[in-house]
Amino acid sequence: MRRESDLYGPVKKMLEGQGYAVKGEVGAADVMAVRGDEPPVIVELKLSITLSLYHQAVTRLAITDAVYIAVPKPKGKTAKRALKDNMAMCRRLGLGFITVRPDFTVEVQCDPGPYAPRKNKNRQSRLLREFQRLEGDPNKGGATRHGIVTGYRQDSLKCAAMLAEVGASRGKDVAKATKVGKATTIMRDNHYGWFDKVEKGVYQLSKTGHQGLKHWAYSWE
Repeated sequence: MRRESDLYGPVKKMLEGQGYAVKGEVGAADVMAVRGDEPPVIVELKLSITLSLYHQAVTRLAITDAVYIAVPKPKGKTAKRALKDNMAMCRRLGLGFITVRPDFTVEVQCDPGPYAPRKNKNRQSRLLREFQRLEGDPNKGGATRHGIVTGYRQDSLKCAAMLAEVGASRGKDVAKATKVGKATTIMRDNHYGWFDKVEKGVYQLSKTGHQGLKHWAYSWE
């Protein structure tokens, strides 16, 4: 499909199969369908999902509640995720979502209507715990190039900084000094490669750990 008009035929055929009279380019609408005394159906055609497409479709909601966007069905590694994300966006905006396959098969992914998503209490609780665990405000919102400082990373940095200062130490001593209750587990799991095991329960900072402290510009107090 190289032109938006390539979408028109399949979408028109689908709507006509449902008893609608269909016409293209009516006023500002790409596709308009009418059936009896029902409110009209408007479909906006685009070759890809764009912000302007959503803007256009939302504007059409001032005319009718039955507004759809129609695009070629995405393909490739990210297609499934893209389809899911755009379906969720359409539902939240009260829009319908139509995809057209390469063989011109039309698939209605969702119909227009009110959307009231259920809140995920478990995700909310996890996010609040991470918020409370973070000390200070170490991350600039929207900046991820350097890396994200999580509560776990802050605890790892505390353990690493102590080992850099005092040398090999027992896990329980690190936990007591840094107030990181899971210090032994953090050093044993060695998620970032910052710790070397000296003997049972005793750890020292690895070469990678020294680099990590420099990278994150952290000093233990």
